[in-house]
Amino acid sequence: MWRRPLFLFSFFLVLSSLASAMDRPFPAHTKRGKMTPAPYPGIVIQGQSRQLAPGARIWNEDNLVQMPASLRGSDLVVNYTEDANGHIDRVWILTADEASEPVSKQTNSRQ
Repeated sequence: MWRRPLFLFSFFLVLSSLASAMDRPFPAHTKRGKMTPAPYPGIVIQGQSRQLAPGARIWNEDNLVQMPASLRGSDLVVNYTEDANGHIDRVWILTADEASEPVSKQTNSRQ
């Protein structure tokens, strides 16, 4: 009677642990830099003032969407992409493990 729910619980527990162990995929044209938050829509990357694109997305270390106004800290190591106008459209705040790997090893050339 309790075998099936216990089996399902164990199965989903294993699946969730596998999902958290996956590497984040980054597009092939990803760049690396150090970011300091600035008043929206501004952003400072590598000491240069840049602008976030309309609809820009920022993911934190847990791969959760982070609102630009809630960013704290300075010199955060990030991967980012630019749109056709040169605005920053996607930003990933990296974990220490991700920051230690070269960006060329992290990119997915199939995108």
